[in-house]
Amino acid sequence: MTDFSNKNMQTHQPLPDLGEGGMVLYVKAAEDGKSVGDCPFTQYVRMVLEEKGLDYDVRPCTAETKPQWLIELYEGKMPALRHRRECYTESEVIAQYLEFFFSGDEYASLAKPKKKDMSEASEVVGKIFPAIAKYLKHTPDGDDEDDELKNGLGEALSLLEAHLTGEGRTGPFIVGDGEHITLLDCNLAPKLYHMKVGMTAFKDNAVRVDDDFPAVAGYINTMFNRESFIKTKYPEETIVWGWGNARSK
Repeated sequence: MTDFSNKNMQTHQPLPDLGEGGMVLYVKAAEDGKSVGDCPFTQYVRMVLEEKGLDYDVRPCTAETKPQWLIELYEGKMPALRHRRECYTESEVIAQYLEFFFSGDEYASLAKPKKKDMSEASEVVGKIFPAIAKYLKHTPDGDDEDDELKNGLGEALSLLEAHLTGEGRTGPFIVGDGEHITLLDCNLAPKLYHMKVGMTAFKDNAVRVDDDFPAVAGYINTMFNRESFIKTKYPEETIVWGWGNARSK
């Protein structure tokens, strides 16, 4: 059995029980302090929750409205999933927890691919968001360093394009033959959402995904039209607000 406790549970006092089925996701708030903020890692977790058909409440928090127990016991980290008497932080840990403990017949399980297939896809996906973040954060736009970062994103997208068009692929998703959605798809889609919105808002669409990376564009279309993505996405202006803050630092 996978041990999720080492990093996130430790030896804290148990929290009050939320009751049968009680599940609350604490997330970064948007500019208004009340709606869901622009965190792609939060959307990742929410997509997993939606794919599995789990009931949960979302509680957007600012630095001032975080629960004291979250600050004292978990350093205020978000997203934070509280389930009954337990709490987990870090999106990947939360996603793995949900997949492990809610995998019975009564829950919709995401596909569990071969380790080799998952490893190969993860290596490609892991390069995407660092390249997106470096490029979108950089100012001034259009200088020599900006061009280098744009090329770095292009290289990461080229690897993704090659992966999506590789031999033996018959479906639209990211792992293996692409026939089944996995945790990795829920991980990647929110980051591509940031890329698409941020490129338009700040970079004049300097990387032409539709023209230069048609398989990536098709993947984006598939994922962005999935119900779990539609139900959990935040407005584009929330992404622009988030990256605008990052670019001003």
